[in-house]
Parts: sequence; C-alpha cells; structure tokens
Amino acid sequence: MGTILESLLGSCASKLQEIITNEAILILGVEEELADVLRRVELIRCCIADAEKRRTKDLAVNSWLDQLRDIIYDVDELLDVARCKGSKLLPDHTSSSSSRSAACKALSVSSCFCNIGQRHDVAVRIRSINKKIENISKDKIFLTFSNSTHLTGNGPTSKLIRSSNLVKPNLVGKEIKHSSRKLIDLVLAHKENKSYKIAIVGTGGVGKTTLAQKIYNDQKIKGSFNIQAWVCVSQDYNEVSLLKEVLRNIGVHHEQGETIGELQRKLAETIEGKSFFLVLDDVWHPMYG
Repeated sequence: MGTILESLLGSCASKLQEIITNEAILILGVEEELADVLRRVELIRCCIADAEKRRTKDLAVNSWLDQLRDIIYDVDELLDVARCKGSKLLPDHTSSSSSRSAACKALSVSSCFCNIGQRHDVAVRIRSINKKIENISKDKIFLTFSNSTHLTGNGPTSKLIRSSNLVKPNLVGKEIKHSSRKLIDLVLAHKENKSYKIAIVGTGGVGKTTLAQKIYNDQKIKGSFNIQAWVCVSQDYNEVSLLKEVLRNIGVHHEQGETIGELQRKLAETIEGKSFFLVLDDVWHPMYG
C-alpha cells in the first residue's frame, strides 16, 4: 500500500505541475491556488517514505495515510473538473487564446458573467482541498515525519519544496511561445556539450517558472534527453537535500544517512552515458558552479 501511495503522490504532483500553465486553468484564474496545492503535495512527498515504514506499527500513522490517500483522489477529481470547466470558457472550446481577457472578449458579455459561477465553484473546491492538506500537515504525526526527514545533512535545514511565483495571464500567447522556442533551440543546440547551463532571471511574478515549464514539457526536449528532473529550490537549501531531491526525481533510492560523496556517486552512476536535463526552479541565490 505504501508504494502505491508514494506513486499516487508523484503522479498527483506531476499532474499539478503540468496543468498550472494550461490555458484552461489560466482562464479560470486559479493558478495560484493550484500552486499552493502543489507546494503542499511536494512537502508531503519529502516524508512519505518515513510514514510508510511506520504504517504497520502505528494506528495513528495508518489513519493519517488513509486521509492522505483520500485527499489525493480529491485532487485528481478536482483537476479533471477544472480542466473541463476551463476548456468550456475558451473560444470554440480550443486552447488557442492568448490570454484570459482575450478569451473573455471572444465570448458574449452575458456568457462571461454566467461563467463567473464556474470559476467560483472551482476556486472553492481548491480552497477546500488546500485546507484539508494544511490540516494533515499540522497533525502531530506529520511533524514527526518532517523532523526525521528534513533535519539531515550539514548546514541549515532545507525547506526544499515550495511553490514559485507562477503564471500571469498576460504571459500566455505569442510572447512566451516565442521565448520558449528560442530557449528550446538554445538547449538543443548545446545538447552535445558535456555540460551547459542556462539561467532564466527576473523579478518575482514575471513568469520565469511558466517559461521553464513550457520548455521542460516540450516534446522536442522530452524526445532529446534520456533523463529529466524538475527540482524546486528554496532560499535555504543544502547540498545533501538538493542531491536527495534530484535522486528522488529520477527514481533513485537513497538511504537516510548517506554522505554527499555517496549521493554524488549514485547520481553520477545513474546519468553516466546519458543525456540529463535538470531544471532548478525558484533559485534565489547563486549556486555552486
């Protein structure tokens, strides 16, 4: 059951990551609320392995995991509903709008007012799920998981997973498509290099994560690299936690007390002879070269 739950959490996080920049979601105006859901799901993912180990030993842990499973199913259902309702607000039910306001203009004024209810319904459901996740995250059981999971490595405690400043509606359209195409071409042009780094910089809220997600999910990128990983980095991070999160993203198991050297060897062995596309999102400070 534990393995299944961990898989469900991973699938849930991936779906959230992909759908946040979907135009059907942007037109509903709920991208920030979904980003909060993603942040909380990712936080729980960091400690789920420890929770699973204790499932058969502690009835309180069993109850907590059962609640988590129900929430994951709620999130899956919510994403289907949000995508469906948002798609109906797009002109001709397509995803070709350049912004939420442009899509609204293409509809009649009365239609826009009628659809306010749909947006409200989705937002209310998201807030309800966020509240449920927040509640189980405050549970004293969860606090024991997070203590055993996050207080590892040297240096400050790493709050590795958090949401970023996500999409603004005016970034959906020709401008971001043009920018993403240029960056995709740049990435592919340097793919054969031993290592190559590209930085997307800007003030908070300009759409850096949106642009990075479009590149990461592009079919050309997916078809050109053997391994891909997306890691959200906080203002406080350490090398051990960062390495562990990269390994977790690419499906490599690691033990709780492994050193930096052991983690580095595992990563090197996994990507040896393979092309590896890694995105470090929400980096606030310069990282080691």
